[in-house]
Amino acid sequence: MQLKDVFVSAPGKAILHGEHAVVHGKVALAVSLNMRTYLHLKGTTTGNVCINLPNIDTFLCWDLAELKQLVAYYCGKREEMKRLDAELIRRLREFIGVTNGNLDTCNMAILAFLYIYLSLFGSGELPSLTVTVWSELPTGTGLGSSAAYSVCLAAALLCASGTIPTPLKEGDNTARWCQEDLELINSWAFQGEMIIHGNPSGVDNAVGTWGGMLRFLAGKIIPLSRVPLLRILLTNTRVPRSTKVLVAGVKDKINKYPSIMTPVLDSVDAISCTCEKVLSEMTCEPITGEHYNILEELIDINQHHLNVMGVGHPSLDILCRVTLTKGLHSKLTGAGGGGCGITLLRPETDSSVVQATVQDLKDCGFDCWETSIGGPGVQQHSPLSVKEEVLEILNRY
Repeated sequence: MQLKDVFVSAPGKAILHGEHAVVHGKVALAVSLNMRTYLHLKGTTTGNVCINLPNIDTFLCWDLAELKQLVAYYCGKREEMKRLDAELIRRLREFIGVTNGNLDTCNMAILAFLYIYLSLFGSGELPSLTVTVWSELPTGTGLGSSAAYSVCLAAALLCASGTIPTPLKEGDNTARWCQEDLELINSWAFQGEMIIHGNPSGVDNAVGTWGGMLRFLAGKIIPLSRVPLLRILLTNTRVPRSTKVLVAGVKDKINKYPSIMTPVLDSVDAISCTCEKVLSEMTCEPITGEHYNILEELIDINQHHLNVMGVGHPSLDILCRVTLTKGLHSKLTGAGGGGCGITLLRPETDSSVVQATVQDLKDCGFDCWETSIGGPGVQQHSPLSVKEEVLEILNRY
């Protein structure tokens, strides 16, 4: 079985408002980040299955005969699974030599790939293929890089297996799947996220699948139909942090000072709801400076609340001070304690101001990119629509 080439991409994720409050039943707004993960699936006749991950300097191949031994117990093709197949996971862990429970980034990525590949093709002829994945997203910074990877894997392998149709028609540069197919992509991407994270919320893979903005409340994820595309600076402070430790710290503070912290969480919830209302207005009426004034005020208020919760960091304070000298407003995104922050850019913000701000942040030792939020979710591409530098990497293998 010779497969056709498939090019797909999926966006990263940022939390616009609602960090930590979401754990306590409040609204969080997650938005797609227009820094993307790209995947090229290429059918081959080598008799091997190969995966290449240039971001983590990994290239691995397996003989099809080896992989067939792993799926001998399959009785039929499963198009969707509500929970992970524990027996297949066990076999795969033995196969790649990680049975002690500790998986690094490379092994998690390999396990997710092999799991989805064998689940989709295991009941029939295993195809020979090479998958190359390249990401613009830094890993381990709370920007949904693993979810973007899982979404790309799911979309490409579902397409290659014929489980969902190819949406790209002749002459198209990019195309999106229908709602039903996106739901299937999302469910398989969630399988990948469970392998990588254990107990994910499902927000990251949902953002990677649908794009735009999602409202997350009490475990329910609601994609919002229309959102404006907003220019931002994304800054990685390069300060490592533990989400688990930060979440535990917020919980401890709430338990110690409930009468103080509960109103803070209620206020963050109100910020998320107000922001959602403003963004909705921006899609159905002319965008004004007042819309941006409100968004900037909400950013400032939320950042102060996050400091009160104890998830700020001196590096994030520096980010806010540096950007404020240029008249720009910033907040952390994700767990805090370092990690990443976002800075809102108005449409009229001059490129010289942006360039000067980026340079100032780089001088602080940070990584900084100009990008946007609110863009499309997973897409199939024609090779012509993939950035030249990305295409060169994807076609190298």
